Amino acid sequence: MKAKTVEETKVIYGNLMLPEHANIIGNVHGGEIMKMMDNAGGVVARRHSRSNVVTARVDSLEFRHPIHVGNYVSCICEMTHVGTSSMEVMITVTVEDLTHETGPKVALTGYFTYVAIDNNGKPVPVPPLKLITDEEKERFNEGRERYLKYKESK
Repeated sequence: MKAKTVEETKVIYGNLMLPEHANIIGNVHGGEIMKMMDNAGGVVARRHSRSNVVTARVDSLEFRHPIHVGNYVSCICEMTHVGTSSMEVMITVTVEDLTHETGPKVALTGYFTYVAIDNNGKPVPVPPLKLITDEEKERFNEGRERYLKYKESK
């Protein structure tokens, strides 16, 4: 299996928030944002593994900025850690009020873990992650620490 770089599988996915994404006062449901994150992160994992993937874990998510109807939301997704069959994707969600010049703000960041599976639902090996920058190496090590901590708690 040929190693893949973070840049080869990176995804930026955006969507305009509409009334069907929100509650009665115009605040977008957190579940809508989580769904966007999971879909976008799943593309990164599938691009990396070139196989079916399932979501195995989501780290805690803390919303720093509210998201409203009419805002443009982007999910910037990058592979951070790869194991034998599991892949961790860092997803940064930005929110932009298109009526102001302030630009996008980070609304939240989360880590989603996916597992590559075959047609029978059994885990399959994934290619290694080729780390180029110091930041990628640091994120990989942090991802490995999260992975090991999770495995210890089981």
